[in-house]
Amino acid sequence: MKNPHRERKRTMNKIRIIGGGFAGAEAAWQAANRGIEVELYEMKPVRFSPAHSNEGLAELVCSNSFKAMRLGCAAGMLKAEMKKLGSLCVECAEATAVPAGGALAVDRDKFSALVTEKILSRKEITVIREEVTEIPDGMTIIAAGPLASEALSEKIKTLCGGNLSFFDAAAPIVSAESIDLDRAFMQSRYDRGEPDDYINCPMNKEEYEAFYEALINAEVAPVHEFDKRKGVYEGCMPIEVMASRGHDTIRFGPMKPAGLVDPKMGHRPWANLQLRKENKEGSMYNLVGFQTNLKFSEQKRVFSMIPALKNAEFLRYGVMHRNTFIDSPRLLNDDFSFRKRPDLFFAGQITGVEGYMESACAGILAGINAANRMLGKEKFLPSELTMTGALARYVSDESITNFQPMGASFGLLPPLEKKIRDKQQRYEALAARGLESLENQLQIGR
Repeated sequence: MKNPHRERKRTMNKIRIIGGGFAGAEAAWQAANRGIEVELYEMKPVRFSPAHSNEGLAELVCSNSFKAMRLGCAAGMLKAEMKKLGSLCVECAEATAVPAGGALAVDRDKFSALVTEKILSRKEITVIREEVTEIPDGMTIIAAGPLASEALSEKIKTLCGGNLSFFDAAAPIVSAESIDLDRAFMQSRYDRGEPDDYINCPMNKEEYEAFYEALINAEVAPVHEFDKRKGVYEGCMPIEVMASRGHDTIRFGPMKPAGLVDPKMGHRPWANLQLRKENKEGSMYNLVGFQTNLKFSEQKRVFSMIPALKNAEFLRYGVMHRNTFIDSPRLLNDDFSFRKRPDLFFAGQITGVEGYMESACAGILAGINAANRMLGKEKFLPSELTMTGALARYVSDESITNFQPMGASFGLLPPLEKKIRDKQQRYEALAARGLESLENQLQIGR
């Protein structure tokens, strides 16, 4: 699209969507369902990113699994909500599913082909196969994904005032209630800041030695060729790489005990991991400095060797790959609109949601709200009790200062009024509460 301004007059009553992945397809579908004309721009096959090879829309580039279906898991809850919202991707996934136990996995080629077929069948949607290098005027949704072209990425970076990140390696997040506070203590280093800013997880020498040996011998996840970028380790070094540089390297880095006194011991720990609040509610904590590319099973095994994390529930494992995303908490409203330009929306992984269905979910909300704005209707935002609403609030939460991508997680939801000790029963209750809330909200809107 060489000059998006040329046809502005003709397309004032249309929504332009940049990107034909999960988010773009969902946004186009939702807008079309509301009678809005859509121009959906997809650069394939004119140009392919290093990760893409299929000409179809909503191409899967990694796993063919959309995670578990059961309501007692966050991914299952999210898909159930999306189904209520008329998700195209969930519908197509169920139609092209392959056996995968309790997970929803698909034949990737059939899935992409079905999404493409359904999009092309809509008279309201025109698919335009060309690379977009400028951000158009008028109602627009940018759903370009984590591998947006360099030209478009530069325009987005300029628009966002330089707030465009390359997410190389991220640390795990654990639920607050799963931290063993009997083996931890609250204190800021050198007593700077508030005492409860950090949870400290101390280790004695013997515990550290065992942890260190497990860490340097743990199995690392494979890195895709398109994720390998010069300087990735120096810019955001995984804890296992840092540890390999010397026995005490991490004791003078992320696990340094300087400025801390364990009140149970009365002196400084041999090594110490700090946990920092991930959200203002304090229901999730980030393992500070523990960016990693270990396999998920290895993260669980090795990091659980830290005494305070023995029974830790990992809400998000650490990952390492290229992921272009904007600093959404400072740039986006909770309906995924750009604060400085109300007719511009973002959707998908570029907003900081992590995962196929999370990206599709962002596309659903962006598509609904862009259409509502054109139709003069109120914005639509599911309640904070829903997974869709919780994700929208997470990416727009201005209290988050160190923003990193997040997938569906029960840690994003407010706790139940009545505490349930059994974890599975608690998750099922959270899912039931959220679905009931969404159904009530949809009934009112009908």
